Amino acid sequence: MQRAVEHRIGVQAPAEIVWEVISDFAAWKDWNPIHPRMEGELRIGTPMVVEVVIGDAPPVTIQPIVQDWVPYEQLHWRTKRLRGLVTAIRYIEIDKKGDQNAIFSNGELFMGPLVRFVSRDERRRLRAAYTRMGEAVRDRAEAIWSQRQNNPI
Repeated sequence: MQRAVEHRIGVQAPAEIVWEVISDFAAWKDWNPIHPRMEGELRIGTPMVVEVVIGDAPPVTIQPIVQDWVPYEQLHWRTKRLRGLVTAIRYIEIDKKGDQNAIFSNGELFMGPLVRFVSRDERRRLRAAYTRMGEAVRDRAEAIWSQRQNNPI
């Protein structure tokens, strides 16, 4: 059994700009409403340090493992819950639609024998958080793209 939460949003900026926003971990604190701290390397199997803020809950620091990453396309990390009986794959994906637009997706896939304990209420809170993050990525990427178009190097 699996459960998933996802948000997708169109971005009027090149996929490369969206990736630039995602891959600049040091700047996440400046724009990311749910992950204000992100540290680590983009290398499969390496641990990361991620601060998570969902709704009004206090911040939680997690140490996921990089599951997969493809430059300009995706970043996935894995955590375990309930003594390892639930695996959560957090994903961030970019789908290039044209030279100046993309779809940004972010979400989480839950699997394992105790996945039924990932409640509907938790999934609702996560969906709202991932929507805020998607909108923040879109706004930051579009602002960067607009600035670069108006001030070419």
